Amino acid sequence: MSQAAVKPPAVAHDGTDAEARPIYREERKVLGVSTETWPGIIAPLVVGILVLGAWEAVVRLREIPPFILPGPLLIARTLVEDGASLAASLWVTLKITAAALVAAVVLGVGLAVLFTQSKWLEKSLFPYAVILQVTPVVAIAPLIIIWVGDINLSLLICAWLVAFFPILSNTILGLNSADHNLINLFQLYGASRWQTLRYLRLPAALPYFLGGLKISGGLALIGAVVAEFVAGSGGSASGLAYRILEAGYQLKIPRMFAALLMISMTGIAIFLATSWVSHLLLRRWHESALKREN
Repeated sequence: MSQAAVKPPAVAHDGTDAEARPIYREERKVLGVSTETWPGIIAPLVVGILVLGAWEAVVRLREIPPFILPGPLLIARTLVEDGASLAASLWVTLKITAAALVAAVVLGVGLAVLFTQSKWLEKSLFPYAVILQVTPVVAIAPLIIIWVGDINLSLLICAWLVAFFPILSNTILGLNSADHNLINLFQLYGASRWQTLRYLRLPAALPYFLGGLKISGGLALIGAVVAEFVAGSGGSASGLAYRILEAGYQLKIPRMFAALLMISMTGIAIFLATSWVSHLLLRRWHESALKREN
């Protein structure tokens, strides 16, 4: 339970240390959540309920057909009815997303460490990483699918291309942001490159890496979905993007919206999970995660 110091009232005292101690007030909580946190929970919920209510009202009052714009209640009912088949397709997409994110972390961090150890290597290869980042994945996905041949591997490569650059660039920035006075101190005491990297540069780069991870988590999901759209592969092992295409071709628009909702909720879950990991790793020492009393 966090506590905040309150300045004691100016009263006469005999000068003892006991009377000079600050008075603490307890942080109020409702249902186990701090009262300062509740506005950040309630406000988005209220806005979301108002928007969904207005959406449902417009659809009903104007009698808009479901194959043009379904209402939130119909989408929710479709999500319950078709949840099993959509969840199976979502699992396929999630496996590609997770594999792409892991590959992005391993290669991104590895290359970032190599680049900071050799400026010539960074200047030689980093421009090509930028080229991969700015090239639309939807434009090169057909080529990757043709060249690789294996659909799953092609989807993995496409998702990795989208998720790779934020981790690489953020980690390089973090490794180069280590305090130069501390670097000079390490050199003064004869620390090796590995010791400087392990005890100084990597801890300094951790917040930057975690910031890139939160970005790349959502981008990996987007890359996987876009690649599935381009591949258009069907069958029992199809991803959620193919289910969206299938529903669109059959004018099952409520099912399409239900699949889109699942993708959106998955993206939010990935962001919350990476944010939670960031909080766990930084909460005890980094300024961005420390709780302040004032």
